[in-house]
Amino acid sequence: MRVRSEGSLASLRRLNRQRVIDALRSHGTISRADIARRTGLSRSTVSSLVSDLQADGLVIEREEPGAAHGEQGGRPPILLSFDASAGVALGIGFDHEHVRVAVADLSSTILAERAVPIDTDHAAHEGLDVALAMAEELLAEAGADRSRLIGAGLGLPGPVNQIDGLVGSSAILPGWVGVAAAEELRRRLDVEVIVENDANLGALGELTYGAGRGATDMIYVKITSGIGAGLILNGRLYRGWGGMAGELGHVLVQHEGAVCRCGNRGCLETAASTPALLEMLRRSHGELTVEDMLRLAHDGDLGCRRVIADAGRVVGSAAAMLLNVLNPERLVVGGDLAAAGDLLLDGVRESVRRTALSAAADGASVVAGVLGQRAEVLGALTLVVGAAGRNLHLNHFNQPTIPGGGVP
Repeated sequence: MRVRSEGSLASLRRLNRQRVIDALRSHGTISRADIARRTGLSRSTVSSLVSDLQADGLVIEREEPGAAHGEQGGRPPILLSFDASAGVALGIGFDHEHVRVAVADLSSTILAERAVPIDTDHAAHEGLDVALAMAEELLAEAGADRSRLIGAGLGLPGPVNQIDGLVGSSAILPGWVGVAAAEELRRRLDVEVIVENDANLGALGELTYGAGRGATDMIYVKITSGIGAGLILNGRLYRGWGGMAGELGHVLVQHEGAVCRCGNRGCLETAASTPALLEMLRRSHGELTVEDMLRLAHDGDLGCRRVIADAGRVVGSAAAMLLNVLNPERLVVGGDLAAAGDLLLDGVRESVRRTALSAAADGASVVAGVLGQRAEVLGALTLVVGAAGRNLHLNHFNQPTIPGGGVP
């Protein structure tokens, strides 16, 4: 009973700590008394939490010259501000053909970012070598010493088991299957590492920086070489028990469809992923890239327009199931195919209206993601910065913590 009580108190303190940080982030400079009023916390609790944050290097205080005196006269109140320069976060995102790396401060401001091509068949250690070389260059570009790195987020296009940290089956980056990616990167960087599925990170990226801003419940669908969904419920990322939530690409959509890489027949990926669309066009158009298909579609090519519109309709039918079950306020479509715009989205909207319950369909706006290939790496930064605010002590960030967390 005592252990449970101590655990509950620790959880409450972490929650209150985050409320104080949110107040500091939202209002720039603010007094202890104003934090207490805005959060509803007692002044003694605020003072204790602020002391902890100051010890961690996250909060600085100053007396503003010429500031008004307190309510009872005397010295003006001492103002506090969140010190975004106290540390930096590293985000790494792998996709089918590129690796993107970014560095941000603790206010989630991007300090440096770069993407380079990478061989699809690379081994995990080769990919990490490239990413870490880029990270060193970007830290130098941002003027950030390696000692200021508080943690790293890594995004991969495949399921990540949140229990053992292993990367599951993936035909997109086969060199990562079975790799304990978090442990491998942690060993190299000597900081805490969070590894996450790319669709989950895309959801966080769009929620924080892009088309999902302001949403509390949101579904992000990424359509690229595979199809996955990131689920934001009550403002937090939902992974499911083992990290498998959101595997929309393996929902049955065609009973007699093509055999999928997962071994089943007629999965959504066999009807709407970018390789599936290019295969449909191969007989009539020859070998195309995704960029070729999108360009031809925008130029009016009927075949390319048809397969993209059909893909939108079948994705909408699958997404309608999630709308009925989860009732989100927003459906954000990202990934390579999102560049097709309304040609894709109109099909999604049509199927959602036809298939989902009216209340669920009417309550969810269907929009395109705005971050493109940056969504995943920005989502990785969101995870790291959020973890720093909740439970990473900058003086002790080599201590083990539970991987995961939601949005700041």
